[in-house]
Amino acid sequence: MKVLISIRSFEELLPAIEGGADIIDLKNPNEGSLGAAFPWLIKEIRNYSSNFTLSVAIGDMPNLPGTAALASSGAAICGADIVKVGLLGPNSIKDGVKLLKSVVKATKNVDQNIIVVGAGYADSKIFNGINPMDIPEICNSAEADVAMLDTYIKDGRKLFDFIDSEQLSKFVNKAHKFKLLAALAGSIKPSDISTLYNLGTDIIGFRGAVCSESDRRNGVLEINRVKKIVEISEKLTEKKRVVRSSTIT
Repeated sequence: MKVLISIRSFEELLPAIEGGADIIDLKNPNEGSLGAAFPWLIKEIRNYSSNFTLSVAIGDMPNLPGTAALASSGAAICGADIVKVGLLGPNSIKDGVKLLKSVVKATKNVDQNIIVVGAGYADSKIFNGINPMDIPEICNSAEADVAMLDTYIKDGRKLFDFIDSEQLSKFVNKAHKFKLLAALAGSIKPSDISTLYNLGTDIIGFRGAVCSESDRRNGVLEINRVKKIVEISEKLTEKKRVVRSSTIT
């Protein structure tokens, strides 16, 4: 399981790297759950080093495939290894596929190796959005690489307040059935990591939990918080290796 840490500035880059993050995710929390980063910031961070995986959010996207394609192309050209789009505007599978296909095409035209993440929202009922359980199907049809769930409304409620473990397990299994990676985020706490790991989640994403005062918008990323999350994830992975080794012996 990979740990994704969301940063908002160049100053937060080193604490995320030194804390052990597997994926550095650049976003703009002031513009939403998956708020888009400025292109000059993407370039600055990419130019600093190519020795880490850089994910770039391009926004909680309205139902505008052309806008989404242009944004994803820009992120790819600026140096993203992963392009992540929130499927906020579409409210049907058909529209979701159309938008995500435009992102995939624009991104892969820049570099076939760039990973595309289609993100849905566990709280989609609030704004009549796409059913979160339809996200893996949409990602598969659009030929994306990762199916993700996050929360759109950041009011203290978290992923598990909108979708239970049984449904999350179905989401992960559905993604894997389509040979997609499954990513989960949404005000996740360190205490949730074990549950998400046991569901078979491939990528877990954090922002608020690694910031001072647990404040995703106004807080500053703290290296010790990152280390704590990475250590929990690594211990779970190591424990599984030991169990497997013992079983084989």
